[in-house]
Amino acid sequence: MNIDQHKLEEKVIKEEKIISELEGQRSFETSQWQYWMIAIIAFAWSTYQLYVGTVPVNAVFIRSVHLAFAFAMVFLMFPIRKKHEHMGTIAWHDILLGIIGICAALYIYIDYTGLSYRPGMYLNRDIIIAIIAIILLLEASRRALGPALSIIAFSFLLYSYFGPYMPELISHKGASFHKLAGQMFLTTEGIFGVPLGVSAGFVFLFVLFGALLERAGAGEYFITLAYSLLGKYKGGPAKASVAASGLTGIISGSSIANTVTTGTFTIPLMKKLGFPKHKAAAVEVAASTNGQLMPPIMGAAAFIIAEFLGLSYSDVVMSAFIPAFVSYFALFYIVHLEALKLGLKGEDPANLPKKWPIFIRGIHFIIPVFFLVYTLIVLKQSATSAAMSGITFLMMIMVVQRPVFALIYKQKLTLHVFLEGFIDIAVGMVNGAKNMVPIAIATAVAGIVVGSVTLTGIGQVLIEVIEQLSNGYIILVLVLTAVTSLILGMGLPTTANYIVMASLTAPVIMTLAHDNGYIIPAIAAHLFVFYFGILADDTPPVGIAAYAAAGIAKSDPIKTGIQGFTYDMRTAILPFMFFFNNELLLISHVDPLNADDPSHWTWITDPLQIGVIFLTACLGMFAFGSATQSYFMIKINTLERLIFLAIVPCMFLPQITGKLLFLPHPYISYIVGIGLYITVYIMQKARIKLNPALVR
Repeated sequence: MNIDQHKLEEKVIKEEKIISELEGQRSFETSQWQYWMIAIIAFAWSTYQLYVGTVPVNAVFIRSVHLAFAFAMVFLMFPIRKKHEHMGTIAWHDILLGIIGICAALYIYIDYTGLSYRPGMYLNRDIIIAIIAIILLLEASRRALGPALSIIAFSFLLYSYFGPYMPELISHKGASFHKLAGQMFLTTEGIFGVPLGVSAGFVFLFVLFGALLERAGAGEYFITLAYSLLGKYKGGPAKASVAASGLTGIISGSSIANTVTTGTFTIPLMKKLGFPKHKAAAVEVAASTNGQLMPPIMGAAAFIIAEFLGLSYSDVVMSAFIPAFVSYFALFYIVHLEALKLGLKGEDPANLPKKWPIFIRGIHFIIPVFFLVYTLIVLKQSATSAAMSGITFLMMIMVVQRPVFALIYKQKLTLHVFLEGFIDIAVGMVNGAKNMVPIAIATAVAGIVVGSVTLTGIGQVLIEVIEQLSNGYIILVLVLTAVTSLILGMGLPTTANYIVMASLTAPVIMTLAHDNGYIIPAIAAHLFVFYFGILADDTPPVGIAAYAAAGIAKSDPIKTGIQGFTYDMRTAILPFMFFFNNELLLISHVDPLNADDPSHWTWITDPLQIGVIFLTACLGMFAFGSATQSYFMIKINTLERLIFLAIVPCMFLPQITGKLLFLPHPYISYIVGIGLYITVYIMQKARIKLNPALVR
């Protein structure tokens, strides 16, 4: 099938404008000098990151330059106020702030030797530059990410300084102005700490890989392929939305970009099929938000989790695999239930694109993704090395794909056809750098929170506070953590939310769980807070992904957000399940004395056992989906709902359920769950036989 390149370009431009408006970015035409200035800086940033990905460079230098580029981009891309009159031009003071930010960030690079020789004995010049940099960073965060993260970081700075004047429960000895500024900016324990290091070292390259893949045409390919494969089934376009968003999530770490990219195609199709507009938008929101759960990128958090815990990246992906795919399979099931409830049919197969020609035409987009995963997980290359290999391979494909298609379709080979691949690479590099701005700023500001936690020892204080609030009950500890993650996530991007919560509450969960007799691996606590940070993207009243989908569907954003959250309730129970059943993370045993040390975890590697865990988890999630959606083959009654809810622990928590039911072996719990499923099936079949009109 020939793709109309002109229409595709128009669609991409439209999507980029929608995303820019939602994120409050300035928008320029290609004829304006501002457009080219930003593009040149963005291209230079990507080029630098590719350079340091191949040549060994001091990690502190990389972080310094990385932040300098982020400063330059953020003040050019985001105005001081998100008013229409400020969106089409760049004020002189924004250019000045960008230059000052560049100089402040590069100060660590320029005077690295001097700073190394005077640790803790900083010059007045050092402190002044540190203060300017911190102020600029907080303002950059306010512009790019909204006020929430800046307010949180500033609150931690105040807490660090005014510690002696705080209430007794949370007081500490405090830090001088001099020490505070030095800790946050002049060491690697604050802004230039682990989060920014991961952003500069690994995340940029993976985001660049995703941007290049999107520019090559993979996003459009995944959407079209999903539609051709699933469009004929009940609720076909909605199922295609789930599949396309999951595939797009592999290459995108942004729920907003995912929503807009796939939603502009799938939401109108769902509405045309008969989905109410708020439900069409909500399906897209739920699917796109969960895209951040999908390996290999996982919204950039996978690399930070690995760095925080000292895990290999492949171990993080292994642990995240079953929960992510179970969540997506359950959303397929929920969409199927919605189609049954509404009595919807699929698209006429005659109106669908032919699946095999579509698949073959874009198979070269799948190869780089598999190549990247293969080098990471099988060859166990470092994240940087694997990303560089993947990017190189992808660039080669981008250069040759247009000439090859021209030969296949017997089109004229011109110089422009050969140059188009290089143009795509350049545009992809620019887009990758633009996509990185919020992540780089978020990780830098989150470093202030991490530095404050280290400086003040607030972690121990939080343990005492949460222990008092929860009265020592681990379930209450988890609920308090989940609610806090949701609230923070309404104003923070997922990556920043994860860093904040991982610094504050993940250690609390570990400590209080151990005190209550639960021995869990550290990754369970970290994935717990990560999952609830993601769910905030569709949680009213903020839920920016819900606003994006509602804008496309022309539905009420609050109604869309509420509906999206009901769909995502399946994802909300998953963290509780893998907390109490580590086998869902493919971990069978944890040394009680070394729960935070990955070398003392026993991993599940038996394919048969992994298959059983995955299938039973899917059944448990399907049961929960039926209970929350009030539907199986027909509308369920109260007794059937209770049976479905009883199935959930049987399938997810066999050890706990086995003990409660006095079963001789925990896995008999699975048989009990399947038996309950069969019971509901028989009950509904009997009801249908008595009243066939119950079936839509």
